[in-house]
Formats: sequence, C-alpha cells, structure tokens
Amino acid sequence: MPDILATIPLSAIRVFEAAARLKSFTRAAEELGITQAAVSWQVKALERRLDQALFLRRPREVALTASGERLSRAATEAMSILRTALADLSETGEGVLAITSLTTFANQWLAPRIGAFQLQHPQIAVRLDTSSRIVDLARENIDVALRSGSGDWPGLESHYLFPNIHTPVCTPAMRERLGGLAQPEALLNAPLIGVPEEWEVWFAAAGVGSQRQGAATPRLTGDSQTLEVASAIGGQGVALACPFFFAADIAAGRLVAPFEIYAHYDDGYWLAYPADRARAPKIKAFRDWLLACVADDPAIAPYSRRGS
Repeated sequence: MPDILATIPLSAIRVFEAAARLKSFTRAAEELGITQAAVSWQVKALERRLDQALFLRRPREVALTASGERLSRAATEAMSILRTALADLSETGEGVLAITSLTTFANQWLAPRIGAFQLQHPQIAVRLDTSSRIVDLARENIDVALRSGSGDWPGLESHYLFPNIHTPVCTPAMRERLGGLAQPEALLNAPLIGVPEEWEVWFAAAGVGSQRQGAATPRLTGDSQTLEVASAIGGQGVALACPFFFAADIAAGRLVAPFEIYAHYDDGYWLAYPADRARAPKIKAFRDWLLACVADDPAIAPYSRRGS
C-alpha cells in the first residue's frame, strides 16, 4: 500500500494548516504571500486526494469539518516541530536570543546582569523585548519569556524563579513626613502610588483592610512598577514594589521598606519556553545561566525562604 504522505505535497499541508488556524482563505493567503485562489486550489486538491471535505464554505468565512479539525491539530503540531527543527539546525546555538519580559523585571533585575551572560556566550546576541502582553512563543519570533503567573502554560516548559511579592516603599523623608510609619494603619490616608486593587491586597495582608472605608485611594498609577517607584523616589508618595527588584535603591538609602509585610500576587515569576525547544543550545545556555543567577542573588534568598 503506497504511503499517502508521498502523494501529498508539503505545500498543500502548509496551506491547509494556515487556513485552518486563521479560519480564512484570505488571511492564509496574506500570511503565505500567495493569492486567495491559490489557497483555495491547494485545499480543494487536498480534499480530492483525501476524498472528504475539510472545510465548510460559508458566505464570509470557512469552518472546519470534523475531519478538518482532526487534521488541523496534527498539521499544526507537525509544522511547529518542523519549524523548530529547521531553526535549531540553522542556528546551532549561534545567532540571536530573543527574550520577552515584563518591563520592571527587565529594567530592574535582568538588564544589570545580562552583560555577564553575553560575556560567557559571545556567540549569542540578545534581543530584549519588554511588554505586558502575553507573547505566543509558538507563533512569534521570540525564544524565551519571563512571565508572572501560575507557570502552567500549555506547550511551554516553565522554571520557577522567585515570588511575586510587593511591599510599600518610600523615601526616608516621606517616612518621616508620615510620622515614622510605625504601623500599617499610618498608610490608610497616605499619598499612595499604584493600582488600587494591588493596594487592597496589601492592606488585607497587613490586617487593616477592614479599615479602608473612606480612606484615600492612590492618586497616581503608572504602566509599570519602575515608573511608580521612580515617582516614590521623587518624593511623590508611597509605592508598592517587589523588594529584590529595588534592592540597590533600598541598600543605598534612596528607599526604605517600613514593613516586613508582603502581599503575594499570583504564583511568582517564571522562565518559559516551548517544550520542544528545550534542547536548543542558546535556550539551554540562557536557562542554566538565569537559574544560577537567581540562586546566587542574596536579595532574593530571604524571600524565597519565606515559602513564597
């Protein structure tokens, strides 16, 4: 019995996978750089070869049949594996390591250290993208992600780095202006910086959430923790911060953290990458280096021991 794969061009599978994933012949044509008619012809040829319909044609869209759904899952997985293998063969550990990271993680923790990685691996250039959006590592030209969350993302291998915890920080002058901040209640009507919902979590952790009725709400919110803490350093108020992201500012006296009370947000920070790329040399090199950096960071160790 002849091998059916030998009679079906890979180009037809590639066209089908794009059309099935995008649910549109037109968008598949745009992605592949061919005409919509060419997409339609390739799909029809594949349907004739398999002797069954893969799509339901509708006036403004297409939908997969049951057979199409089954083939789509297999085609998407196969194309992903093929792309990964080709990328790894062409790179052989060289080239560019593309990292997506949350802004504060990148600015406050990774950026001061990434030079050491490049010195250890001069053949690997680094491209760092900072964004709050969740990047699809299977579809976009990104190798690894530094994320906060549960660490349970389908298709990705994840490594826990450290807890996502916040505590109030301010300048020494602001602390004195607020009477020394001996008790958490002193912050109930203080000039706060940050997301109101995050402050509510901290006040609850401090045991004064029930006293928030009528209390002041944050008067300034930034789009990153870095900007909010910069405002606190400028004397604008009290911000919530991850203490080991700003360990240098605290050690230098630019900031103080008045309370050893930490609010926990999700399950922590993680390194994540496609599971089928775990053995790519550049990803393995970065993973090993990053985990060693976390283990050696004295600012993180005390908080990790708190069981967070």
